[in-house]
Amino acid sequence: MKLLVLTHVLATLFLVGLIWFVQVVHYPLFANVGQAHFKEYEELHQRLTTWVVGPAMLVELVTAVALVKYTSAEFTTLAWFGLGLVVSIWLATATLSVPAHNSLTAEYSTNAYQKLVSTNWIRTVAWSARGILVLVLTYRMMK
Repeated sequence: MKLLVLTHVLATLFLVGLIWFVQVVHYPLFANVGQAHFKEYEELHQRLTTWVVGPAMLVELVTAVALVKYTSAEFTTLAWFGLGLVVSIWLATATLSVPAHNSLTAEYSTNAYQKLVSTNWIRTVAWSARGILVLVLTYRMMK
């Protein structure tokens, strides 16, 4: 159980830091790429980002499910709430972020770019809440 919790905490906190970097630094820099090179930049961004984000999101999902299944009754509510946040992040990624990136790959548009940045706040807030939740869960489990 300790390895499960530790893996879960590390994956979640990694993703919390990453989403804040993306929201505050990376996505704002998209505006400076320029339309002439944007398609190539966006394609590289998607391909390279997938290698960093994909495995961490999968680890977070698997460990969140495992926590729901294997945690004691005392922590079940927190584990289910955490899994709900993971599901909301995956849904926001699939229904908002990926389509916005696909639109930007086809052609840069200020509207698509602004939608990407503004809707990414959903994931930023959800992951931040997850970060707090996993720290609380870990603290309570260590007592």
